[in-house]
Amino acid sequence: MSDMITADLVDLDLSADSKEAAARALAERMVALGRVTDLDGFLADVAAREAQMPTGLDGGIGIPHCRSEHVTEPTLAFGRSANGIDFGAADGPADLIFLIAAPAGADDAHLTILSSLARQLMNAEFTDALRAVGDAAAAAALIRGDAPDEAETPAEAPAETPAEAGSENTVASAGAASPAAATVTDDTAPAQEQPFRIVAVTSCPTGIAHTYMAAESLENAGREAGVEVTVEPQGSAGFTRLDPAVIAAADAVIFAHDVPVREKERFAGKPTVDVGVKAGINRPAELIAEVREKAARGEVTSGSAPATPVERGGESGEGYGTKLRKWLMSGVSYMVPFVAAGGLLIALGFAIGGYKVDKAPSVMEHFLWTQADSWAALLFQIGGVAFGFLVPVLAGYIAYGMADRPGIVPGFVGGMIAFNINAGFLGGLAAGLIAGGVVMAIQKVNVPAALRGIMPVVVIPLISSAIVGFLMFVVIGKPIAEAQKGMTDWLNGLSGSNAILLGALLGLMMCFDLGGPVNKVAYTFATAGIAVASPSDSAMKIMAAVMAAGMVPPLAMALATTIRGKLFNQTERENGKAAWVLGASFISEGAIPFAAADPLRVIPASMVGGAITGALSMAFGATLRAPHGGIFVVPLIGNPLLYLVAIAAGVCVTTALVVVLKGMRKPAPGATTASEGTAASAAEKKHPVAA
Repeated sequence: MSDMITADLVDLDLSADSKEAAARALAERMVALGRVTDLDGFLADVAAREAQMPTGLDGGIGIPHCRSEHVTEPTLAFGRSANGIDFGAADGPADLIFLIAAPAGADDAHLTILSSLARQLMNAEFTDALRAVGDAAAAAALIRGDAPDEAETPAEAPAETPAEAGSENTVASAGAASPAAATVTDDTAPAQEQPFRIVAVTSCPTGIAHTYMAAESLENAGREAGVEVTVEPQGSAGFTRLDPAVIAAADAVIFAHDVPVREKERFAGKPTVDVGVKAGINRPAELIAEVREKAARGEVTSGSAPATPVERGGESGEGYGTKLRKWLMSGVSYMVPFVAAGGLLIALGFAIGGYKVDKAPSVMEHFLWTQADSWAALLFQIGGVAFGFLVPVLAGYIAYGMADRPGIVPGFVGGMIAFNINAGFLGGLAAGLIAGGVVMAIQKVNVPAALRGIMPVVVIPLISSAIVGFLMFVVIGKPIAEAQKGMTDWLNGLSGSNAILLGALLGLMMCFDLGGPVNKVAYTFATAGIAVASPSDSAMKIMAAVMAAGMVPPLAMALATTIRGKLFNQTERENGKAAWVLGASFISEGAIPFAAADPLRVIPASMVGGAITGALSMAFGATLRAPHGGIFVVPLIGNPLLYLVAIAAGVCVTTALVVVLKGMRKPAPGATTASEGTAASAAEKKHPVAA
């Protein structure tokens, strides 16, 4: 670790009063040494990681960290605060702050060394020594793990040597002499009662710090409880899979993670506790006690472990509303590629073969290689097949988000029933939620050990499909189909001011969170309307308004950085160049870097422009058969010139508002002008990524 931290990267008198200011102070030291090339860009990446989950840990530790393309080599900076800085830990402010910077493509060896530091932070002697050390060079040596005489630290508080770089799986047990001794049962050993055995997996979004700190914490708690704990840290440097024999011999499983557990099915059929990674760090003893109680009660999972794909990415204890939104977005994210492929194929079919292409006979019966109409019919019919998957895919992957792989079969079955009975998009939503709920209920039933192996592949699909099919065919299918028809009839009847108001509302939604849940609701509403072989004129107008509004924010940010570049820093001006292409391609996320850096100015301005564009698109009667493509599908748009006028109007309004709002802000204290990369408000100097 000698090249990762030096005395120049240590500040024993850190005077910052906020986590943003602390990160900036330590990052400036990295910039001075050439370890970070773009201060603001790097701090934006740090803040984005912090937004996923606070990086404060019990015991007075703050460990902000990220991977960033602005980092040239793995680097660690350390600061010690006399007053403490709030990093979100439950027990209060942190006085020991470690800023870890990893390049986007950092090599495994360096990342593993950084991981060993994370383990050291769980050692009280190590942290006590850091609080007592008197000079920067000694602190750097202590963190590197230099020998006591090299570190110049008090003899009574030497630093422990970091764990070996290649070590991934680690074991803790009462009286275990070594990992090998702890994980292998010797039949020739004297007969004695086996300790309770737990296998655990830890992981965090970055895979650098919390992953290994949770592993260390669980191991330490295992030693104190007389429990054998074998941990598989799934970090950035990859991971070494636990020996299948170790998993098979385990009495229980602990998952402490904020990203999906890789190959989770290996741990099925055992008592399981599933929590966020910070719980593994802060309350390991409670987790061990909880999983032992589950084992004593015989409480095991019949199929996969309890956590679902969308739950793994969030905090432990999320509310039902948050989980519901994630379940729905799981289905939508899988559905969108089918919409894009099918919609574009159908649109090309119309463009080549004319409006009567939907009346063409099957290409299985009539196809001439030299006729354009035959090729148009082929494209149209392939697109129609792709569209046929929309509702089943939506339902299947909503159920998958709720109940993992066992939910896919009943989800697809329910979705296909919804499609066949004309329950449409609403029916798919209901089928997916019902399928996921049924599977989750079945998974909670304790079954004999002899049946556990066939539960995921036979019992769960059979029972859940039968229940979902009964409910969709007999109970709720018809009411949903009638509701779907009523909504379609209402849309078809929209005209005049009502249609314009709907366009404005959809424009506001598309620009509110730039690819987030609200944006996706508007987009899914539009794509559901055209996901039929012969969509109504109203549905195609809605699709046109949604795509037009979604193009406004990135195009406006690109234009603003072009005409008033001095209001933006160097990173934003570079992002502006990319935003031209992203906006033209209908990728609203191209404006996210600008919204993250200045949300109170960028988001309202984008919403105003998006509302104007959506309303104008509806007023002009523009129609769109393709669900994506931006300017590349303009030839497929009805009234294309007026459609482009609507987009231009929204872009100009948003650009003007952004320029005016940014021009009104006061310069930060000490700033000379708002020129060349220094345009930042006083609030932004303190909070680099959130005004």
